Order: sequence, then C-alpha cells, then structure tokens
Amino acid sequence: MIRSKVLAGALALAVVAGGAGRLSVLHAATQEAARPMAVSQVNLNTATSAELEKLPGVGPALASRILEYRTKNGGFKKIEDLMNVKGIGEKSFLKLKPQITIAPPRVAER
Repeated sequence: MIRSKVLAGALALAVVAGGAGRLSVLHAATQEAARPMAVSQVNLNTATSAELEKLPGVGPALASRILEYRTKNGGFKKIEDLMNVKGIGEKSFLKLKPQITIAPPRVAER
C-alpha cells in the first residue's frame, strides 16, 4: 500500500516536472518499490532451510550449516550461539540479530 502511494506520488511528480527530471524521479520510485520487504523474525529452532535463506547473507550452504548445528546441539539456547556456526562471525551476527529469535524446539506430542 505504501509502495503504491510512493510510486503514484513519484509518477505525479514526474508528470509535473517534465523533461529529464521525469526519468530520474520515476527511476527512484521504481527502485523504492522494488526493494524486498523486511523479513519477519526467523526462529532459529524451527526455521526451514528456505526460511533461513530469506535472511540477508544466508544462502543454501550456510542454511545447511545452521540446521546441522541445531540438530547436533539440540537447538539454539541463545541467539548468540549462531556465531558458533562456521561462516557467521560477529559482523554477520550483528546484521542478522534484529531478524532472528529463538524459542524452544517443539517436543513431539505423545
């Protein structure tokens, strides 16, 4: 909704501005509309590989290592445990921190 308003406003401005400015304003509005929406928080103890890959800088190989760590260690106890996964240092962790959470893994019902 917000993106469509931004795009509509930029188009209106482009029409009023005319000339060469019209293309740059339209380009800026298109870039804004093309940005991916923010990822909601991903639970490290329940996320699938596909969900992990939505995080910035996490591809299939890193997602696989996160899942492997989770399996071997019985889940993440705190989000900082993510730095124990090969390929995730402090810098990467700080980038991911606002987008990750943990909750205890679900225990199968009997």
